[in-house]
Amino acid sequence: MTRSLLALTATFLGLSFVQAQDTSLHDFLVDGEDWKEAASGFAFTDGLCVDAAGNLFFTDVRGGKGIYKIDVTTGATSLALDNLPGISGLQIGPDGRFYACHNKGQRIIAISPTGEVEELAKEVKCNDLVVTKKGYIYFTETPTKRIHVITPDKQTRVADEGNVTKPNGITVSADEQTLVVSDYGGKHVWTWQIQADGSLTGAEPYMTMELPLGKEEAAGDGSTTDEKGRFFVTTELGVQIFDPTGRLSGIIAKPVPGGKVVSVEFGGADHQTLFVASGDKIFSRKLQTPGHFGK
Repeated sequence: MTRSLLALTATFLGLSFVQAQDTSLHDFLVDGEDWKEAASGFAFTDGLCVDAAGNLFFTDVRGGKGIYKIDVTTGATSLALDNLPGISGLQIGPDGRFYACHNKGQRIIAISPTGEVEELAKEVKCNDLVVTKKGYIYFTETPTKRIHVITPDKQTRVADEGNVTKPNGITVSADEQTLVVSDYGGKHVWTWQIQADGSLTGAEPYMTMELPLGKEEAAGDGSTTDEKGRFFVTTELGVQIFDPTGRLSGIIAKPVPGGKVVSVEFGGADHQTLFVASGDKIFSRKLQTPGHFGK
């Protein structure tokens, strides 16, 4: 059985499968744990991010009012910040503010905990972003095949152009020395080395995503990193996990067979709960290793 057929079969059956690598899903999953519904009643969830306490924040791109929160203690969902519709990418920066791809307004904004908005870049068709601990903001602009960087002194420049067919999800390695971008229109996850001035060098199609049977695009979307340097990428087949060397370790099947997963992040009090945005819902499941962000 080919790897693609194995992936398709596993996804159809709602199962998680293991690749023949040095690590397997047994190194990630917790026995007896499966996907659980964490929030529902939305139109199109996206933009997962987490704070230091493990509270999860997300957006509803198509029907939402702003930024929503899943409380780490109670599990209750509430509207954390109002009057901010149309946000896709979202992350909390080292200064405690939300940084967002305001897709509807074609701009990058920073939002204080009390709702004050600062515009950092405008007239950009932004999709997703990541903020480093040094304060560099990288964001993808899918239609133009560009990756931009906003420096700590608020200068915006093109960091890469043309390498990725449809640059989408974006994250950094655990040591924050490597930028990682998924290609929604291909089969690779790309990497660059982050230089001291925030520029990027050494573009490389470092990871190869498993493809659905008969397709040439993996639909690589949202991504995140765990504390051991492994990469989690949402795709048409599910959440694909890669080790630091770029090898595929396995795929966690989607919570809803036939549905989509477009964003992924670790949360919870110990940061060991993996959350995914899937259509009108947010799902979660316990894993063995904590995530990198929010701590």
